[in-house]
Amino acid sequence: NSVIAKPAPQTPRIAAAAVRLAHQAGIPAEALILAPGGPEVGAALTSDPRIAGVAFTGSTATAKRIARALLEEDNRPLIPLIAETGGQNCMVVDSSALLEQVVGDAVASAFEAAGQRCSALRVLCVQHEVADKALDMLKGAMAELSMGNPLHLETDIGPVIDARARDGIEAHIAKLQAAG
Repeated sequence: NSVIAKPAPQTPRIAAAAVRLAHQAGIPAEALILAPGGPEVGAALTSDPRIAGVAFTGSTATAKRIARALLEEDNRPLIPLIAETGGQNCMVVDSSALLEQVVGDAVASAFEAAGQRCSALRVLCVQHEVADKALDMLKGAMAELSMGNPLHLETDIGPVIDARARDGIEAHIAKLQAAG
């Protein structure tokens, strides 16, 4: 099967590097094609009758637009859509858990890739009996994280993808702070 890789508009260079590596590893150029661009490129691809399936990672709103576009053509057969739109990924911790492991897993899940993965931890529920100890350990582990340029080995957390993502995070923090 051939693949047309259409990255997010913010990530064309890393996508180009990944496709280049895949080609160097032996995947034929005609079997993996890079199509950088914005929503107009995605719309053109999903409306093309030669597309036999779509795998998408991103927002729920965009996934819904893709689903509608795939259904618009009356004579087109139904084609598969795999849409990963993230969610409220949760970790539940009871008093039998090894807190060192919980903290390591929680920090890795929440902060690797600056938390910009669909599977990133969003909600941590800890049994009351161990909550204070777990939170103290979590605060300590988070205090050790280093933010900065991801090209530097000492960096644990790099930047978010764009200003809009940063603004959304800052608005969320402000909302939580206002709520106490």
